[in-house]
Amino acid sequence: MRQARFNYDAIGSTRYDETPAGYHRLEHRARLGAGNEVFQRAGEALMTWRMQRRAGLPFTADGRADAGVNALGQLGVGMVVGRLRTAVPLALVGLPIPCRVVWTVEEPDRIGFAYGSLQGHPEAGEESFVVTREVGGIYFTVKAYSRAAAWYARLGGPATRTVQRLAARRYANSLRRLAVQ
Repeated sequence: MRQARFNYDAIGSTRYDETPAGYHRLEHRARLGAGNEVFQRAGEALMTWRMQRRAGLPFTADGRADAGVNALGQLGVGMVVGRLRTAVPLALVGLPIPCRVVWTVEEPDRIGFAYGSLQGHPEAGEESFVVTREVGGIYFTVKAYSRAAAWYARLGGPATRTVQRLAARRYANSLRRLAVQ
């Protein structure tokens, strides 16, 4: 997967909240709680892939199960992620969905990353996951844009977008549980 190319052109657009023409947009925002401890725990869980594992969406990172951080313990740009299955019934056959981390952010009040789809992914597009510290509390936002890249994703039509919304909610619920322990 290291040699795989992106299967879309607008790489990094989620960083600037841009949705390319012809793509479906998803945005899900959830309050996680309040306080510095919630922010720190949520950021750590997000940047070490614990959120995805807790949500029940297994993956490999750079070819290793339960990997996903570099030698410094940080998620890094260029890291290749390949989920072993998705939240749809086709997942039972181990459908590969390769992605690459395209950007990360670690600021005092904002932490997160985005990954983009690679050749072989059933969808084309990008998804970002960001935790923010705001006046009203600690929030988690998933933003994505996508369109079908494989025939079976096109066949799924609106059902595919419903699955994406459900996955975003699942991520938020998982991160909330990890952050308020």
